[in-house]
Amino acid sequence: MQKRKMSFQILFCYLLTLSAGLPGHSLFAEEKVSQQSVTRAMRKASEFYRDKLAVHGGYVYYYSLDLQERWGEGKAGPDQIWVQPPGTPTVGMAYLKAYQATGDQYYLDAATDTALALVYGQLKSGGWTNSVEFNPRSKLTADYRNGKGSGRNNSTLDDGITQSAIMLLIRVDQALQFENQTIHEAAMIALNALLKAQYPVGAFPQVWTGPVESIPGKAASFPDYDWRTEGRIKNYWDCYTLNDGLAGYVSDVLIEAYAIYEDQRYRQAVLKLGDFLIQAQLPDPQPAWAQQYSFEMQPIWARKFEPPAVTGGETQDVIETLMNIYRFSGDRKYLEPIPRALAYLKRSHLPDGQLARYNELRTNRPLYMERSGKKYSLTYDDSNLPRHYGWKIKSQWASLQRDYKAIESGKQKQASQPGRRELTLQARKILNALDDQARWISTSTGERLVGQPKFPANSRYIASEVFSQNLETLSSYLQALKEK
Repeated sequence: MQKRKMSFQILFCYLLTLSAGLPGHSLFAEEKVSQQSVTRAMRKASEFYRDKLAVHGGYVYYYSLDLQERWGEGKAGPDQIWVQPPGTPTVGMAYLKAYQATGDQYYLDAATDTALALVYGQLKSGGWTNSVEFNPRSKLTADYRNGKGSGRNNSTLDDGITQSAIMLLIRVDQALQFENQTIHEAAMIALNALLKAQYPVGAFPQVWTGPVESIPGKAASFPDYDWRTEGRIKNYWDCYTLNDGLAGYVSDVLIEAYAIYEDQRYRQAVLKLGDFLIQAQLPDPQPAWAQQYSFEMQPIWARKFEPPAVTGGETQDVIETLMNIYRFSGDRKYLEPIPRALAYLKRSHLPDGQLARYNELRTNRPLYMERSGKKYSLTYDDSNLPRHYGWKIKSQWASLQRDYKAIESGKQKQASQPGRRELTLQARKILNALDDQARWISTSTGERLVGQPKFPANSRYIASEVFSQNLETLSSYLQALKEK
C-alpha cells in the first residue's frame, strides 16, 4: 500500500513537471468550461446587447458605459446605425453563428432583426452606404428603396459595406429557409445590383448608382505621363477599384451566393473578377497590383493622400483572392500570376519586416505623404507621417507562400480555427471578462481605433467588434464540444 501511494506521488510529480514545460498551461489548463456556463454567458451578453444597445435592430461601433453616447465613424445620431464593419452586419453574423451553435431561436430572431434593419436602409441602387438613418426628417438619410429617405443613392463597396450587408442577408435568408419574403427580396435585389455594377472586364467600381458602362478591357500598364502632378480623375470611385480588400470581399459574397442559391450568374461573376485580376497585374519590375485603375488600366489617384502606386495591401488581397477563385473553379490560370507577385512582395519588405502601403511606380521605393494643414505632398521620408492613415502594413507573405505551396502540392487549405486547448483557454478568459451587467468592457490604450473618436488612454467603452468576436469564439467552443 505504501509502495502504491509512493508510485502515485511520483507519477503526480512527473505530470506536474511535464505540464510546467508547456508555456501558459498548467496540468488542469485543458479542464473544459461547462457547456451550461458558456450558453448562459452567451445569452446574458446577447440580451444586454440586443435589449440595451440595438436601435431599430441595428448597431454602431462603440458605446459609452452609461449608454448616452454612440459612435460609428464619428458620433452617431440617436436613430442611426452603422452598416460598415464592425457595425450591424458584424453583430448579426455573430448572432447567426450563436444560433448555429446552440439551436436557440433567440439568436435567429436577433439576426433577423439586424437583417431587417439593413433592409430598411437599402438604397434604390440596390446596395448600401456606410450608415442608415431611421429618422426621415434627418439630413443623414439617403435615397432608401422603401421611400422613407432622401439624398444620395451611392451604393458602395468601400470597406466591405455593401458586401457585408449582402452576406448577412443571404445567410439569414438561408437560415429562415427563404420564407421571409422581405429579406429574400432585398437579398435578390442586392445581388442583381451587384452583378449590374460589374464591368464587362470583370472589375467593380467603388461606388455605383446604376448599371455600369460597357468598356473594352486592356492589360495593365504604367502611366505614360507625370503621374505625380497630372492625370487626377475627379470621379475615381467610378473606375476599377481594388481598394480596401474589395476583390476578396466581393468574391466571398458571390461564392457564398452561388452555394446558397445555385445561380450560375454568381459563378460567372466570380470567374470574370478573376480574369480582371489577371489583367490588372502590372508588368515587371512590379508584377503586383494598385488600389485604383483608370479605364486605360493604369494606376490613378484617389483621395489626395492616395497616389498612383503599387500597394502592398491590395496585392496581398488579390493573391489570396486568386487562390480562392482557383479553389472555387479548379482553373489553374488563376494561379499563374501568383509566383511573380509573391517574389515581388518578398523583395519589397521594409527593414522591420512590414510592407509600405505604397511603392513608387517603376522604382519601387516606399512612398509616403507629408501633411501641412490640408495640403499633402509626396515624400520618401517616413519620419513625419499623418496619423489618420496606415502607411505601413503587416506582411502576410509567409502565410500566402505557405498556402500557395499547399495548393501546388495538392493539399487542401487548412482552416485557421484554433484547437480545442486554445478554445478552452479563450472561453474561460471571455467568461471571466464578462462583468456583472453582462458587458465586455474595453479599455483604450490610446491607439487609433476603427472610425472615430480616438479615445483617450484608459477610457472605457463597449465595442461591437469585441462583443461579436467573443460571441463567435464561444460559439466555436460549443461546436468543438459537440465534435468531441
